[in-house]
Amino acid sequence: MSKDTTTTKPVTAISETAARVSFAAAATFVVLLAALHVLEPEFDPSWRFISEYELGRYGWIMVLAFLSLAVSYVALFIAIRSQLWTIVDRIGLALLLISAVGLAMAGIFTTDPITTSPDAATTSGMLHSVGGTLGLAMTFAAAIISWNLARNPAWSMARRPLLWAAGIAVASTVAFIVFTIMVLPSDGKFGPDVLVGWPSRIEILAYSAWLMVVARQAIRVRGQKP
Repeated sequence: MSKDTTTTKPVTAISETAARVSFAAAATFVVLLAALHVLEPEFDPSWRFISEYELGRYGWIMVLAFLSLAVSYVALFIAIRSQLWTIVDRIGLALLLISAVGLAMAGIFTTDPITTSPDAATTSGMLHSVGGTLGLAMTFAAAIISWNLARNPAWSMARRPLLWAAGIAVASTVAFIVFTIMVLPSDGKFGPDVLVGWPSRIEILAYSAWLMVVARQAIRVRGQKP
């Protein structure tokens, strides 16, 4: 008989509070990002990355948005760590924290304009790019965490939304990467003809939705009778 590895500790009051913070912080990110599309219309969303909102008059709002999303990641880590205990689970949680570090770096270090050539990149711009690269860890974190939480009997009622949310998030990353490879010129330069703006926005919104779905389900699990 196989060993039962599905028993977890109950979701504590601290975990529930952290889940609420994670949900609120992710929602805050979405609201702030939406507001920037109105406040800084000079950044065409069809081909400009969201990081470039840091360069505008209301750049501080984009900084706050990135930091809010980083807080959401960390709070979710606190909310669900008692529900994940295997080595693979711990890897998923570690990747979640790495993503949080990447978002914090994206907020602290201002990006360079999308049209900046590599040899003209600033130190701040390069560190921002490093943060963006670290943020890719979220792709694997979402897949690992959702898959293992979905196998937990305590989260059985959340199985479908967990897997759907993770699937959409991961698919959005794959689609963004493939699309970028297809439309990026051979010289590797972005511009008005390289329409990567909306795919990149869909990707970040998909992960925001994933955060809110997992946080919401953590709150529901807390509310269940033992």
